[in-house]
Amino acid sequence: MLVHICCSVDSHYFIQELSKAYPNEKIIGYFYDPNIHPYSEYELRFLDVKRSCDKLGIKLYKGEYEYEKWLESVKGYEDEPEKGARCQICFDFRIQKSVEFAQKIGEKKLTTTLLTSPKKNLEQLKLALQRECDKFDIEFLAPDFRKNGGTQRQFALAKQDMLYHQNYCGCIYALSKQKNQKAFIDELMNPINKQILPSSIEEKINFYNQVKNLEKKGIKFEIQREKFLNYRLLKALIKENKNAIKAYVLFYSHFKNSYTKFSILDEGLKHYKSVKDEINLWSFEYFNALCKMKFKDFDEFLQNPLKIGQEIKIRQKYFGAYDLSPVIIVKNIVKGTYEFMAKSEIYFDIKEKIVKL
Repeated sequence: MLVHICCSVDSHYFIQELSKAYPNEKIIGYFYDPNIHPYSEYELRFLDVKRSCDKLGIKLYKGEYEYEKWLESVKGYEDEPEKGARCQICFDFRIQKSVEFAQKIGEKKLTTTLLTSPKKNLEQLKLALQRECDKFDIEFLAPDFRKNGGTQRQFALAKQDMLYHQNYCGCIYALSKQKNQKAFIDELMNPINKQILPSSIEEKINFYNQVKNLEKKGIKFEIQREKFLNYRLLKALIKENKNAIKAYVLFYSHFKNSYTKFSILDEGLKHYKSVKDEINLWSFEYFNALCKMKFKDFDEFLQNPLKIGQEIKIRQKYFGAYDLSPVIIVKNIVKGTYEFMAKSEIYFDIKEKIVKL
């Protein structure tokens, strides 16, 4: 039978229960989830689904990421609540493609791991399965593995096997509603300079690739979670004598005020600290010397900056462990007026770390 798979937390438990209920069936996995946004999150979930299927000895196929088609299908239903009309359309969309794939590879039975998700409506899923499977004379299965403590066993198994546990359903509309009390959505932030932000999707992809490699090598380890102070720069514009200039804001530069202005009266300074809002202005020459002349020129630095961890080490070395003063790097510090229009957020977050045993 073909099993449509949404995520590893659901599939890992569901497939094992399905194997017990249908011991004579060969199970094949199909990851088809174009609703997941952003694309990096889609790749992260597939990475962990593949890891789960490898553990269970299940063959896995990866469907196309047809995000634009999915967006078109739910157009007009963007504001629907969870388990509303948009979810039904989404289920129909994914099950239809799964049915078509089952027919393509000659499978006569279909089910979906969405059935085991406590956030999904079972009746909506059964309706989608029946409606789409009947078109192609494919038998659908809709077992309820949630009951009798199934959900608790599911989460315990996911924790035991150290699976990636996402914190939102997958689509951008559900994510936006979930984060509507926050000033920004972490999952949608990705620097154009390709830096990997703490607790970002990109960092989690690297993390779970490490997990997969340790498992392959047979190295024993555990995953621990820890709370830390995270940071995001939401916007920044620096003006020099009323003209916008190229500049770089060092990580953990926290701006108390959205607008700050001060004047520099001397020429040729390499660094300057303003008493107003504790802003530190560093010339590229000064910063590059701290980096042992790592960068050829200012533009190369802007395009390929240090890793976040390296920036944090520089900050700690010159300011101490808890200093959040803004540090802005410019090509040259000139005499005149500087204006800073910026907004940043400091907030508690959770990250995972690998501890080898």
